[in-house]
Amino acid sequence: MSRTEFVIATAIILFVAFCLGWFANWLLHRFTAVSKSDVGELERMSQELHEAEETRDQAITYLQQREAELTNQLAQTEAELTAAMEGLRDARHEAEELRAYAERLQQGNG
Repeated sequence: MSRTEFVIATAIILFVAFCLGWFANWLLHRFTAVSKSDVGELERMSQELHEAEETRDQAITYLQQREAELTNQLAQTEAELTAAMEGLRDARHEAEELRAYAERLQQGNG
């Protein structure tokens, strides 16, 4: 094989390898390319996820506000209960004093 034949054979082999590589690259991009419908679907899913996150954040905010309201109501109810219990205790003590006073009056008259 002469030098010219070797150069031509090498050039042909390199050209065939280049063509096979280009064809393989084209096939790969052809099968892995993202279609416009897939991109649209991804955008729709992204928008839905964003809306779901906003809804979640709103729900968390509402629940935190509701918890604060209920905690405040509970504190007020406990304060009212404490006041009512103290009033009842005072009323019982006053009733006991009145009973004792009435008994002393009855014993003094009787």
